[in-house]
Amino acid sequence: MKINHNIAALNTYNKLNSASGAQAKSMEKLSSGLRINKAGDDAAGLAISEKMRGQIRGLDMASKNAQDGISLISTAEGALNETHDILQRMRELAVQSSNDTNTDDDRAEIQKEMNQLGEEVDRIANTTQFNTKNLLDGSMGKGVGAAVANVNTNKALQADAAADTVLTALKDAAGNNLGIAADDTIEVSYVINGETKTDSLTVADDTAFSALLAKVGDGTAGYTGGVTIEADADGFGGAVNGLTFTVKDKNGDVRASATNALSSFSETTSASNLRADGQATFQIGANTGQNIKVSIENMSASALGVKNLKVENQGQADVAMKVLDGAIQKVSAERSKLGATQNRLEHTINNLNTSSENLTAAESRIRDVDMAKEMMNQTKNSILSQAAQAMLAQANQQPQGVLQLLR
Repeated sequence: MKINHNIAALNTYNKLNSASGAQAKSMEKLSSGLRINKAGDDAAGLAISEKMRGQIRGLDMASKNAQDGISLISTAEGALNETHDILQRMRELAVQSSNDTNTDDDRAEIQKEMNQLGEEVDRIANTTQFNTKNLLDGSMGKGVGAAVANVNTNKALQADAAADTVLTALKDAAGNNLGIAADDTIEVSYVINGETKTDSLTVADDTAFSALLAKVGDGTAGYTGGVTIEADADGFGGAVNGLTFTVKDKNGDVRASATNALSSFSETTSASNLRADGQATFQIGANTGQNIKVSIENMSASALGVKNLKVENQGQADVAMKVLDGAIQKVSAERSKLGATQNRLEHTINNLNTSSENLTAAESRIRDVDMAKEMMNQTKNSILSQAAQAMLAQANQQPQGVLQLLR
């Protein structure tokens, strides 16, 4: 018999620690309701669970965003409902005024109400807001946002033929395609609205004319004028005619010239004149790019064409009816668009909520504890812990048997 090392007690002690540790873990899971309380419980499961949680919270917020979007649209649509009523009343007055049973004084009184109704259309357009954002003044329309930096007031011309059309039209004396030498000047003359305009650029390096086309207008090749020559085979209208390309050397002598090298041009606003979109962007998903854009056009009296509308005689009243028909149709189209978007957002909310529910269920299977199963484990570990304590007491009694040998 050995008393320095009680192997039975040591073994029982280890089992007791193991059972007590397992019992503590079970109690932690039961008290929190989570199977994973720290990374050590399930490292991979924790990473997957956290990713799912990010998606779930994103889906829930996207659902709220869509609901806010519906509120914004409802605010705008409600205001347009009142605008519709006003326009219908204005048309009613126009019909009344068009009847020659009315005297000039009668029509003057009708005109007073028309004026007030027109001002109210403007007031509604300028003051209807959601969270301090104007909705109907045109600031949420397409291409009406903040101006792009370095605004250029020049117009641009876009060709409706490919670059080789121009290249073929400009040839040297031998009939070869013309190469552009350093310090040559490309001069472009054209007629628009009966007025001849000329613009030019000096070529900074040796390049073919076809290669030059890609550079003109984008700030390279030293170009600062207001004519943009671009190769584009899509086709544009013939707003510009009488087009002439002339190539001059550094001494100013003409090397080659071609008239009507391109069949036609159309005048377009240069990129620097474009404005950023003013459309509202609704984030309706948990991830980047999952959004929709909503635009609301200008619904002011001027935009609808009913500002200062006159009904002071039969002719004016007849014209006013046609104008008001167009205004009513424009408001109807805008309301229809907003209503369609609202219906879309309602379906979006339903889909987001369903996705969130299903993803939550998946995350729960990873993260949450099965209470019944864990209670069973806790009971097992509790019994093992108590049994180990009893056996440890028995193991500690065994060395006392040595005292019997001393008697």
